[in-house]
Amino acid sequence: MTHNLDFFDNVSVLIVGDVMLDRYLWGDIRRISPEAPVPIVEISRETHTAGGAANVANNLAALGVRCELFGVVGNDAHGVELQALFQKQKVIFDPRLTRSAAPTITKTRIVAQRQQLCRLDKESSPESYSLAEAGLLGLLAEKASKYDAVILSDYAKGVISQAVIDTLRQVRAEHKTFIALDPKPLRPLDISGLDLLTPNYGESLMLSGLSAYGQKGPTADEIATAVLNRHHPECLVMTMGDKGMLLRTKEGKSRHFPTVVREVADVSGAGDTVISTLTACMAAKLPPEEAVHIANTAAGVVVGKLGTATCTRKELLLAFEADSKAPWSPQAEST
Repeated sequence: MTHNLDFFDNVSVLIVGDVMLDRYLWGDIRRISPEAPVPIVEISRETHTAGGAANVANNLAALGVRCELFGVVGNDAHGVELQALFQKQKVIFDPRLTRSAAPTITKTRIVAQRQQLCRLDKESSPESYSLAEAGLLGLLAEKASKYDAVILSDYAKGVISQAVIDTLRQVRAEHKTFIALDPKPLRPLDISGLDLLTPNYGESLMLSGLSAYGQKGPTADEIATAVLNRHHPECLVMTMGDKGMLLRTKEGKSRHFPTVVREVADVSGAGDTVISTLTACMAAKLPPEEAVHIANTAAGVVVGKLGTATCTRKELLLAFEADSKAPWSPQAEST
């Protein structure tokens, strides 16, 4: 039995965050360089995908969700390429967000024999990508008020700041807009009172304020409780890699969802899949347990692919069929 996922057609999401271009140089290694003890990679092809917050948008677009991306892109060749990708993937992007103050954030990965050898990053200072510095907070509030939900996709590159969070918190108060955050707790930000937080285990530990030292260290449930008490989200979904996901809500619901991955090829971008799917489901008023099960299944599809990837609605339905169960099942374990 499969679930009707047509509710994705009726949801709209604004994604705010650090926009990146992911470049992949694919090749083979047949010899070592005579100049230094390093492999020579003979490049056979090159692929480009939209990464960072743009990958969150790609995941939503793959599910058929109407979405718009709000983040700074450089006025350069990589920025032009990114905007072409947005158009191809049916992601709305306002050209007013193209700035000349900084280069487009670009990550170039060199891959040989399906193994990533190294990554080359090109970016500027966080201030260069700041929405507040560029005078874009008014435009942000105007756009956010027109969407069912807003996702804050924080890669700590400069777009997500306290001013951005406060602006969106005001939009939430006025329009009941659903606000989700994938946090990077590398600097102090007041993130209290949002609808959804989706940190991984390490990020959750940082947000909890608990110490990781000692004989045992805190359990996942203790960490989740501390995050809820400190930051007061309506819903917390902690992603724990091969240990699955932990759902905790303000009302006291707690449930552990085992991982559904079949074969791991690349875990990069799985967090983007989780927050995009969760937000779309919750904005459509699905129960949290069902939303987490759908997101968990989508993440299982994505980590089976090499490179930054998405899960389409068709792939999601096929995954449910392969599991021989509906999108939510009481097989999920209570904690």
